[in-house]
Amino acid sequence: MNFLIAKNNYYDKFGGIFVPEILMPALQQLIADWKYYRRSAAFKAQFKKSLSEFAGRPTPLTEIPRFAEAVKGPRIFLKREDLLHTGAHKINNALGQCLLAKLSGKKRVIAETGAGQHGVATAAACAHLGLPCEVYMGAVDMQRQALNVQRMTLFGAKVISVNNGTQTLKDAVNEALRDWSASFEETYYCLGSALGPHPYPEMVASFQAVIGKETKAQCLKQLGGLPHQVVACIGGGSNAIGIFSAFIDQPSVELIGVEAGGKGNKPGEHAARFFADDVGVLHGCYTYLLQNADGQIMPTHSISAGLDYPAIGPQHAALFAAKRATYVAANDQEALAALKLLAETEGILCALESAHAVAHVMKIAHELPKENIVIINLSGRGDKDLGTIIEKS
Repeated sequence: MNFLIAKNNYYDKFGGIFVPEILMPALQQLIADWKYYRRSAAFKAQFKKSLSEFAGRPTPLTEIPRFAEAVKGPRIFLKREDLLHTGAHKINNALGQCLLAKLSGKKRVIAETGAGQHGVATAAACAHLGLPCEVYMGAVDMQRQALNVQRMTLFGAKVISVNNGTQTLKDAVNEALRDWSASFEETYYCLGSALGPHPYPEMVASFQAVIGKETKAQCLKQLGGLPHQVVACIGGGSNAIGIFSAFIDQPSVELIGVEAGGKGNKPGEHAARFFADDVGVLHGCYTYLLQNADGQIMPTHSISAGLDYPAIGPQHAALFAAKRATYVAANDQEALAALKLLAETEGILCALESAHAVAHVMKIAHELPKENIVIINLSGRGDKDLGTIIEKS
């Protein structure tokens, strides 16, 4: 099975297109544009140039020996997506989709955001490419990510507060989809993670695959071989599928996705979709999600806004079902402790999202053979989270 490219809109039985009829024309147009431009040499060249000259790729692979010693672990390395322009992996996807929007003749770009990093990346990409941008963001997320709201505004974007439902990422996606259904002829919807209806999971995974390609090449050059474990946090799943992509066909490499364990195991206390082992449809996609017995989407919680989402991307659902990747959870306190230890031992302040992956490595490090090589995808930096860190400390 190809876990990156959809077959008839699906990854095994996951994915698909489950949207109201009013959205079908928009998706059909997007599918046609994506099929054309993904094969375009000019598109690929311009995307590669923007990644290098604007975003700052390639990002380094950094060993963290003091952290490894503190957790009694093997050799541990960070893939430093936190060093990219705008502070996270999100810029890879935003540049790809916004370039697609411009070449397709769209006059306006809209996006949704939770932690604000995708919103910031989209706003920056739109400014870079000369496109107007509007970002939907839940009112709760706007409060806990106020710094990113200011950054989006400085990049010229309009940030629209979503006051419905839980006022978090799920509700921001709902509003963006409503907007797009009414304005798709002139509007491009830049979705921030590897979820939603086809072709979004395929597009986002393709744009984020640069993380895995770089990581694999760096491992071979710097370390003389492949890693034993690759670990990434997972909300929708874009940073994780990005780094996993280069290692899926390498069975010796263990792939580990780390969800938000939140503050407990009860409904509404976490955002760990694989806890319940339940499937359904949300935002146009058939996948694992958190729902009650009546099929209603349950509320979620995470200290990190970017992991606070009730469904998971279909590629990860397929990887889980095929037992090619393992999915675990780290709770709020574990993530906060991991963030602090990494900062104290290595002088690196990671995002609370990324801290979940760091936290899991802290848990398992002492059990791993000392000759192992562990790669953590450090998907973003933690400047945006300082308010939450101070409040929770």
